[in-house]
Amino acid sequence: MDQGRAPAGAVRTKRFASAYLFAAVEPATGAEVALVLPTVSTAAMSRFLAELSAQIAPDVHAVLVLDQAGWHGARALVVPPNLTLVPLPPYSPELNPVERLWLYLRERYLSHRLLADYDGVVDACCHAWTALTQEPRRIQSLTSYPWLPCLSS
Repeated sequence: MDQGRAPAGAVRTKRFASAYLFAAVEPATGAEVALVLPTVSTAAMSRFLAELSAQIAPDVHAVLVLDQAGWHGARALVVPPNLTLVPLPPYSPELNPVERLWLYLRERYLSHRLLADYDGVVDACCHAWTALTQEPRRIQSLTSYPWLPCLSS
């Protein structure tokens, strides 16, 4: 039998669909903002930052800690004036508070699932995030790192 071919009558597909969850949380309160978008890009990140900016009170300036993914620091990235982006050192996911949220969501809601189509992927992401937001103390416990208060000093 040819190793690269499925037996006659076998179901085999290489199709897949992806959606991307962009999110920011405030560890001290559990407040959050998230968007599910079809791509990861500078334009998508700019859109997320605009949404985050709109959710911030007019007299507040927010600091967003993030990794150094290419779309987080691209020259074309539009960063609203009420946000400051603080990049973490390269290859340091253990310092990124949101990484623990991604792990939690994958372990409890998003792994080992077969979804019918792109809409199913988006629905699963939205359901997972909504379930998490019903537990603000969980967000706080997963994202409260001892060094974070030093950023506001």
